[in-house]
Amino acid sequence: MNEVTTQLKNWLQFFRELGIEEFYARAPERVAEPLSAESAPVEFQSAAAAEQEGTHSPSTSVPRAVDPAPSAPRAAPAVSGRFLQAPGLFDAPAPSVPLAGETLDQISQDLGDCHRCKLAAGRKHIVFGQGNPHAELVFVGEGPGADEDEQGLPFVGRAGQLLNRMLQLIAIERKNVYICNVVKCRPPGNRTPETEEITACSPFLFRQIEAIQPRLVCCLGAPATKTVLGIKEGITKIHGRLYDYGSAKALATVHPAYVLRNPREEKILREDFEKIRDFLAHR
Repeated sequence: MNEVTTQLKNWLQFFRELGIEEFYARAPERVAEPLSAESAPVEFQSAAAAEQEGTHSPSTSVPRAVDPAPSAPRAAPAVSGRFLQAPGLFDAPAPSVPLAGETLDQISQDLGDCHRCKLAAGRKHIVFGQGNPHAELVFVGEGPGADEDEQGLPFVGRAGQLLNRMLQLIAIERKNVYICNVVKCRPPGNRTPETEEITACSPFLFRQIEAIQPRLVCCLGAPATKTVLGIKEGITKIHGRLYDYGSAKALATVHPAYVLRNPREEKILREDFEKIRDFLAHR
């Protein structure tokens, strides 16, 4: 054991005796490539709230989905792990447990009976995630709604039924994908998660993605897109495009709850799911 290793071991033992068990670091660069189009600020409402309250207004124009194409090669981030959070968005700490070899069960145990933010006070169940722990495709939503909070499972309400139909459209069984959310407890009244809540919860999301190591991450709605990729442009402008995400790809599309309030926009969801099918069909 060399001198540096010995010193590090002694320091870690010192901090452990002080009761300090976790250390945080922030990723040094963004994950998503910048878009060439002019940036447009996003002011989004909770998709679940829109489903219940009907406050989304239909889009006046929906740009045609851009054909997916690989992004230009870029240097790999100088941190461990294949998948990273977009740094600086919510000042979220990096995972407190090393990423290599971590399983979903270990992440769930680390999450425990979480009280890291105020959402814990009003929840019935933590909605950790559901699906194939080695899925090629991971869906990331915004947060649990009433049905999800009641059952402890993601996307089991009306939005989940629409998601299931889209999966059937592209001949993928739900059991073969993995579904989770940016936050794992239901926000009061299905409001959009607040910055502090995303800061507390998003590290577990990124650890889940790292443990699964999918080929494609699909962000459902603006909050998931902003959290995972750091993209603030409107979903109707950037949906259907493929972005570099670690060693995989990521794609953003509208949240199924938005489509429930705006049925004419289902064509966006269909187009994007067809692109998901085409991407997964090519190895």
